[in-house]
Amino acid sequence: MSDLAELPKGERPNTIAGLLQKREQLVNVRKQLEADLRKVTCDIDHLDATVRLFDPETTPAAIKRYATKHRAKRGHVTRFVLERLRSGDLVTTRELTEQWLEARKLRTDDATFATIRKRIGACLGKMRDNGTVEALNTGNLYRGYRLVLQDGPTGMHQHL
Repeated sequence: MSDLAELPKGERPNTIAGLLQKREQLVNVRKQLEADLRKVTCDIDHLDATVRLFDPETTPAAIKRYATKHRAKRGHVTRFVLERLRSGDLVTTRELTEQWLEARKLRTDDATFATIRKRIGACLGKMRDNGTVEALNTGNLYRGYRLVLQDGPTGMHQHL
């Protein structure tokens, strides 16, 4: 081990190349698992819908299961919202919700839409409270949001 530690950084290309190759393999495995998860989620949604055709009383439980199953990992909603807001355009909660549902290939029934809209709204509310975004009236049912950047030590806000 001491021999490796004494080598300059550039003289250990196999170690770095091996680590980068392993990282790429794991990223590909994760992508495949996420795709499989989306497919299984869709299959479960279809089965729930079929069950509701035969037994409408199961709807509340199906919605409750759905709401807890499709939670995003910590920080995913925030990252998603920030990516969309970086365009500089005014974006409504409805638009963000539609984009989230499309990106995750989730069903777009009213209950799911309402659940996801509330999650995105909560995320935007936290971001508004800490000064990251600004909420604007759009003249319709949905608020518009725009990213706000702080400019240096003066704390002056500027719009992206």
